[in-house]
Amino acid sequence: MSTTTAKEAHIKEYLGTPTDLKADKVKAVACGLSEVLADVFALYIKTKNFHWHMSGRHFRDYHLLLDEQSQQIFAMTDPMAERARKIGGTTLHSVGEIARKTKISDNDALYVTPEDMLAELREDNLTLTKRLRAVHAIASDAGDVATTSLIENWIDETERRTWFLFESTRPVFGHNA
Repeated sequence: MSTTTAKEAHIKEYLGTPTDLKADKVKAVACGLSEVLADVFALYIKTKNFHWHMSGRHFRDYHLLLDEQSQQIFAMTDPMAERARKIGGTTLHSVGEIARKTKISDNDALYVTPEDMLAELREDNLTLTKRLRAVHAIASDAGDVATTSLIENWIDETERRTWFLFESTRPVFGHNA
């Protein structure tokens, strides 16, 4: 038995969970969930960053919008990680793993205009939607109905956030409000 195989068997002994899903399908679903979870954590931090650093004439509305959205995003984390564990997989272990797996880019700028904040978050939510759809396909292929059901709700929430961000930056009668 190779060292990697022995290590995987040892991990399964301690972290394995009984499931009727095939081992290769569990691994694929758990891996997909972990990658999306990394995106969710990155999007949460970015949304809070923009919430904290919001300024301008629409401060109150945007500040509250981003606070509401960040809470919704954070609420995805525990069910997502626990879903991977329920089926016998593992999930994220560290901030470094989040950084390696996320497709959501950082924004460390000292100042970002409110319009640019909302536009960037809109694009990030679109990225998250695409990633959720990809994991939905993996879970569906695995016959993992519970994961697909959770993901369908997360897609709906993400599309709603995208819509709100889009409408908040839409020009009014050809002029920015």
